[in-house]
Amino acid sequence: MNTDKTHILLTNDDGIQSPGLWAAAGALGALGYVTVVAPREQSSATGRSMPSTSDGIITPQEVQINGVTWTVYAVGGTPAQAVLHGALEVMPRKPDLVVSGINYGANIGTGVTISGTIGAALEAAALGVPALAISLETKPENHLTYSTEVDFSTAAHFAAFFGKRLLEKAMPADVDVLKVEVPASATPATPWETTRISPVRYYHEVPPERDSWDQPAKLRYRIADDWDKTPSDSDVHVLYIKKIVSVTPLSLDLTSRLPLDELDALLRGLNP
Repeated sequence: MNTDKTHILLTNDDGIQSPGLWAAAGALGALGYVTVVAPREQSSATGRSMPSTSDGIITPQEVQINGVTWTVYAVGGTPAQAVLHGALEVMPRKPDLVVSGINYGANIGTGVTISGTIGAALEAAALGVPALAISLETKPENHLTYSTEVDFSTAAHFAAFFGKRLLEKAMPADVDVLKVEVPASATPATPWETTRISPVRYYHEVPPERDSWDQPAKLRYRIADDWDKTPSDSDVHVLYIKKIVSVTPLSLDLTSRLPLDELDALLRGLNP
């Protein structure tokens, strides 16, 4: 393997068999050498978690991408762990770019840190690698599936488009991840707009349906519909109201932007 060539690590949270992953691989191949390291199992909603129960087993597999046989690597672990295994064990050197996606379903609003797609990109950023997390708006019934009814070609176009930008341009301080959301109706000609995280929740949790607590049950969710209340520069508004591509800069610094002296004064009881 040529270590001088641009090296891209590609992962996701839907698992190694996801068509969205393969679509991204095909598009990113034009930018450099792509190494695919992704969870062995469906791993949505795992955030940046590092469970001690993950086995970490790495299994090479072969898949067909654009008529070419690729060797890809399935990891017994979360998306964030897949990034670490990929960067530390599988790749010959530190990647120049990490791309996470293409996810089935948007990752927008206040619940973005739940996303394994976002978590993988944040882990890459913590390694000091430019990172892109990309998701495609899909019908809820296609979430957690490997549905071949979903067309990932436009999202793959934007994965390569923004991946190329990250390889060419140094991001400003405090921009660690680009979060890209592609509308279901988008084409490669669809405009894009920089956005911020919407202050509304996208997925609303629904209580499990069961007769007693000793019965196994999973939390369910529904997608909110009050998009008209979101700020015009937010990811939710741009994706769902304007129906264009949303590009949000994310930071590893989760500190509130409130001036610290204001909080200090409040906690010390110095404010009137």
